[in-house]
This record gives sequence, structure tokens and C-alpha cells, in this order.
Amino acid sequence: MKKSTAKMLAILFIVTALVTSLAACGSNNENNGSNSGSAGETSTDPVTMTWFSADPISSWNNMQDEVGQEITKQTGVTLKAEFAMDANRIALMIASGDYPDLISPKGDAGKLVDAGALIDLTDLIEEYGPNLKKVYGDYFDRLKWSAEDDSIYILPALNAVDQQYMDIAGSFHVQHAAVKEAGYPEIKTIQDYEEVIKQYVDKHPTTADGQPTIGISLLADDWRIMIGVTNPAFFTTGAPDDGEFYIDPETYEVTYHYRRPEEKEYFRWLNHINDIGLLDPEAFVQKEDQYKAKIASGRVVGVIDQDWGFQDSVNSLKSEGKYEQTYAHFPVTLSEEYKDHSLQSTGFMAGWGTGITTEAEDPVRAIKFLDFLASEEGQILNYWGIEGKHYEYDENGVRFIPEDVLNRKNNDTANWTKETGVGLYGISGRYGDGVKDSTGNYYTTKYPEQVIANYSDAEKETLSAYGVERWIELWPQPEEFEVKDWGAAWDIAYPSDSDLAILYKTMEEITRLRVPEIILAEPSEFDALWDAYMAELEKNGVEDMEDEYETYVKARVEHWGGSAE
Repeated sequence: MKKSTAKMLAILFIVTALVTSLAACGSNNENNGSNSGSAGETSTDPVTMTWFSADPISSWNNMQDEVGQEITKQTGVTLKAEFAMDANRIALMIASGDYPDLISPKGDAGKLVDAGALIDLTDLIEEYGPNLKKVYGDYFDRLKWSAEDDSIYILPALNAVDQQYMDIAGSFHVQHAAVKEAGYPEIKTIQDYEEVIKQYVDKHPTTADGQPTIGISLLADDWRIMIGVTNPAFFTTGAPDDGEFYIDPETYEVTYHYRRPEEKEYFRWLNHINDIGLLDPEAFVQKEDQYKAKIASGRVVGVIDQDWGFQDSVNSLKSEGKYEQTYAHFPVTLSEEYKDHSLQSTGFMAGWGTGITTEAEDPVRAIKFLDFLASEEGQILNYWGIEGKHYEYDENGVRFIPEDVLNRKNNDTANWTKETGVGLYGISGRYGDGVKDSTGNYYTTKYPEQVIANYSDAEKETLSAYGVERWIELWPQPEEFEVKDWGAAWDIAYPSDSDLAILYKTMEEITRLRVPEIILAEPSEFDALWDAYMAELEKNGVEDMEDEYETYVKARVEHWGGSAE
């Protein structure tokens, strides 16, 4: 009996020890991911992480570019990327519960938070994110989701820390050939802009290769209608970019920006240029690829859009040597009584960036990867590339881009970016233009001397004619405005299932239907159609939406340490 009892105790001891050991291993994997190491150690074992971005990257090369390969070498991580092909992709993820490891959802982060799809990064950053903590620095509290929820779900990437404006392109663009032929006239108002384009189209009804010349083109495909069709209504009438809202800077009262009387006159102008045949007749039916192809052909004299929206087309024009068909940029307003607020500072904003989902297999490895990208080494890799290939240092220790590299970067941009990967990996915390690293060099390649060096001869000729060295000098400067207490209204999160979200969607649907109808109508019908549009908004609760959104704006001001009294 004694021998049997002893044997049973020995077996029980072994089993207990084994279970305890397995439990410890399981606990370690649950908390830290798979073999990610301690805070001071980063595994470089090969791993593939899935990443979804709501912003397509046309030059993405599956990290087989030079910078991507170097990042993989340093971290072991390869990103398997998926880009949004339509506006419903994130909704489909939420419905299925199938998420990538990393996600950059732009304005849909709130939907993911509501669905419980994003993990709180606070503890991960504290333990494994020294570079992230350094970059965000004094703004770290702004990463917290809201006054009610102090979790950190998103690492801001769209908005760089301590960003200084080095250049700007604005919304109104006209071919260098047109402004040159017009004698470089003053272009300050929509009337000035229209006249230069009209004169050129009248004189050149077809291009050199026989295609019909297009006066002004817009893109209204899906969400892009806001960028080139409706946002200019507030830029031209002295308001900053707060998305679909105008915020009174004194009272924080919210107005759906289309309801500002002055904006009606901007849409009247769009109606007018359509009536005189200056507006692209396909503006409201073309898809993005068709729009870009037109611009790349050199047919489009004037473009109303943000420059990033058609940069691929400009790159194509440059690669074909059609520099005169690329674009000059101007701060155009409804009349000279208004001042373009594009350079008004929002301060540092959280919001759009990258999160780690609940489906991530190894959150620790993921945060370490994002922390590497936020490091000085990671940022220099992203912004500048690899020393000896994409940049060098002169005898004074100043980092610069060699002439041959700069020539390819500026004139064969699409291919160069796809080969090098420079600029494709800014998905984590990062410093903005004008900030210097530990060596005294700028983190980014966008500083005055480099901006000027990047310009084509056509740009330099146009700028010289207007007596400036950079486009930004044509704009009202940041110091002319107060820093906005709320940042930007489009960056303020609210529950996706709230009454506000429902009302917002309703107003969006009405606006995206009515605005094109009004622009394309006969001028004699404009006022009646506009009044009907305003009445439809009111009937469907626009004032309730404004009132509710105001509470979120005031909460943001309080959350950031201001007073919304």
C-alpha cells in the first residue's frame, strides 16, 4: 500500500508540474504574443502581418521595394496589404468579424471601436513603445479616444507631430501653359481663375494630338465628391476645413456648412461654368481612373481637387516630358473680401492612423513593428530611404538627395517610388515637416531648399513670374490665424449607431443627390432648386444634427484642456 501510494503521489506531482508549465506558457503567449521577446528585445524572425488601408497606395510593391526590404531586415515583418476598393469594405469586415492584424481605417475608426474590433494600445505602448512615447510626447493625452473612454485605439499617422507648412497646393490648379499664355495674371478669385481657363480653351479647343480640350474637371466619384466639389465651397468663402461643418470660433456653434449663405454663391459659380461649357460634361459620372486618365492626357486645363487626388496623373505628364501641362496652384476665393484658411493650424490632432485589431496574432510584435517605424531610424528610412542609395551626407554632415536620384524622383515619380518604397511606410507616429533629428538634419525631405529643388523648370518659371520661390508664399500665412481649439471637426469621433450618425448619413445622401442636380441645372432654376435643397435638409433634421454635433465639439475642446463655456 505504501509503495502504491508513493507511486501515485509521484505521478500526480509530474502531472501537476506539467500542467503548471503549460499554463505558464499559455499565459505568456496570451499576454505577449508568440515569442516577441521583452521590451528591450525585438525578434527579427520572419513574420507576415496582414494590413488593411482605406487609402489605396498605387506604388505598393508588397514590401519588395528597397525600403520595404530594409524594414523587413530590421524587424522581420512583411506586410500583406489590402487596400479599400469600395466604401463598404470595413462594414463587411465588421459584419464578418474577420479583421487583419493592423488596420488604417481613415474616418471609420469609430465603427471599429463600436464593434469592439480594436485593442486598447495603452499598456502595449507603455511597455514596448519608447519611440512612440517620444514622438507623441506632450500630445500623448490627445491619443485617448474621448473624455468618456481613455483607451488608445489608433496611433495617429495622417497628422504628423509638430508639422510646419513648407508648401501647399490648395484646391485650384491651372496648367502652366495657360497662365503663361495669359501673361501670368493675378489669380485670386473664381472670376480670375475662370477667365484664364476660358481664354486658353477658346484659343486651343483641341490639344496637339487632336483631343477636345477640357476647361475644368471635377471628380464626384463616391466620397471624392467632398474633396473637389463641395469642400472648395468653404475654402473659397473664408472657412477652414472642418469636414461637413462650420464651427463658430467664438461660440463653437455648429452649422452644416452648405447652409452658410455665402457658399450658395460658390455653387452658383459651378452652375455658371457648366452653363458656358467650361465644366467637364462627365464630371458627375466619371470614375476615378477615367478622371486621372484625362488629366494624364494633358487635356484638362483646370482641376479643382487636392493635389494628392491626381498626383499620379501629374507624374505621368512629367514622365512624358509634358511639364507645361502640369499645374500651377493658387488660393482662389469667391471674392477678395475672403481669405483662404488652408494654413490655419489645428494643433496636433489624433484620429486617423493605424490600430491593432483583436484578431492580431501577436499584438506585442505588432506594436514593436510600429514602434520601429516611429524611431529615428525608421522615420529616416521612410522619408529619405537608404544612405548611399537614396541620400548622402555632405562634408558638413548635411543630408541631401544626389542630383541623379532627385531627377528620377521628380520626373519618374511612380516608377521611382515603386522601386525605392520611399514615403510608403508612414503608418505610425512620425514627425512633420520642419522638425530636425538628433543629427540636426530634417526628418522629412520637405524643407524650403529641398522643396525648391524638387520643382520642375516649368514651376520655377511660373513662380518667378509671380515673384515668389514657393507656392505657399501665395497663401495667407499660419500666423494670420488663431490655432483652432477643436483641431478639425472631421477628426471628432462619435458613436456609429448614434442619432447623430443616422442624421449625418441622411444629410450626406441628400447633399450628394441635390448638389450635382443644382450644378447641372439651367441657371434660371438655380435659386428654386437651392431653396428646395435647404428645405429638404431642414425637414430631415439638419438642425438636430448640428445641435448634437456641437456637444461633441465642445467635449473635444474640454478634453484638450480648453473651455467651451
